[in-house]
Amino acid sequence: MRSLEIKGWDGENKRVIVLLTNHLCFGASTIASIYKGRWQIEIFFKVIKQTLRIKTFVGTSPNSLMIQIWTALIAILILKYLKFRSRFGWSLSNLVAMLG
Repeated sequence: MRSLEIKGWDGENKRVIVLLTNHLCFGASTIASIYKGRWQIEIFFKVIKQTLRIKTFVGTSPNSLMIQIWTALIAILILKYLKFRSRFGWSLSNLVAMLG
């Protein structure tokens, strides 16, 4: 199978990013946008796992996964709001530990 190497500039981190894809029909900017969106999803699940200490999902049906993801989003939003309102300079993980 053929693949395509795409190089792009990450202005935020001031470095070149190399992406490898087999989607030859998309343009370089489209591929970069897809990878960027996917990376944001990976970061979201990392935050859920580390901050909320969720290791696995309880159910596997689409409905149960959506309920668990929405619940995690609500929990993260509440924690971030509490961190915002706090007079202390606590990190999110310290706040979770204190509430736990």
